[in-house]
Amino acid sequence: MKKGKIVLVGTGFVGMSMAYSMLNRGGINELILIDLDKEKAIGEEMDLSHGLPYAPQKMVIKAGDYNECKDAQIVVITAGVAQKPGQTRLELAEINTKIMKNITQQIMESGFNGIIIVASNPVDLMTYVVAKVSGLPKNQVIGSGTVLDTARLRYLLADYFKISSKNIHAYIMGEHGDSSFVPWAHAYIGCKKVVDVMKDNNLEIKDLDKIHKDVVNAAYEIIKKKKATYYGIGMALNRIVRAVLDNENSIITVSTYLENGAYGQDDIYIGVPAIINSNGVRELLELDLNKDEQEKLNNSCRIIKKMREDSIDRIIAE
Repeated sequence: MKKGKIVLVGTGFVGMSMAYSMLNRGGINELILIDLDKEKAIGEEMDLSHGLPYAPQKMVIKAGDYNECKDAQIVVITAGVAQKPGQTRLELAEINTKIMKNITQQIMESGFNGIIIVASNPVDLMTYVVAKVSGLPKNQVIGSGTVLDTARLRYLLADYFKISSKNIHAYIMGEHGDSSFVPWAHAYIGCKKVVDVMKDNNLEIKDLDKIHKDVVNAAYEIIKKKKATYYGIGMALNRIVRAVLDNENSIITVSTYLENGAYGQDDIYIGVPAIINSNGVRELLELDLNKDEQEKLNNSCRIIKKMREDSIDRIIAE
């Protein structure tokens, strides 16, 4: 395994936003770009490489094939189709399941045994698909989960309280989608609970509900205005990659595997805080949820499992 070798599958807006942020930040030794459209991958290789003289460090960037996965430390999958107007999430999931299955089989045929990070939507389901098809230990397959949702939450809370987002410690949990939730009892500004800060400053608790609603609606708003979201998720993916590369043991809300009754669940990928290092998910951070929050998590899991039962498991088994 080559330390610092990353393979990116999918050179669309999301994948290339991640690649561009990597180019600017450094810390990557080799970046391989894979796409069905090989000419596009070559074009992206050229465009990124021309920025190397101004990058913080030397980096090999090249368009390649799945055989490059063999000695990679991390493979990031951003390929897949976007949801079209009028298309249900299940229809999208079925199409992307077939794509994920094909991609994962080609990755594993190379002899890959590193960490796979999945960003394709619906991400919790697609991470499950990649884990099942790859046969890798569950800790080595991670979804981007609610990492971007959490970043949006921290940004909005920072703006509301006029406090640096680096001192906002709050998480979005559950499905990367409309059924996500915030465990407010575990949200802090520095080391003080957000709910206590609200009370001490005579602020309306309902403002917190509005902030969460704004997080949920953020993607819809951005898509309405500019057709797609990609910079935020590109930065979020870079954050997960760095946690793995640098063996950080950082707490990030990735889509990770729940089993043996963790959070009252079994055999499902969902967004929860987890400790991430060079082995992928070192361990879950199991928060004490109140009754309402637990029901919201259960609801997220029910939605995902229903979609699996409707057709996803059958497509995996074909």
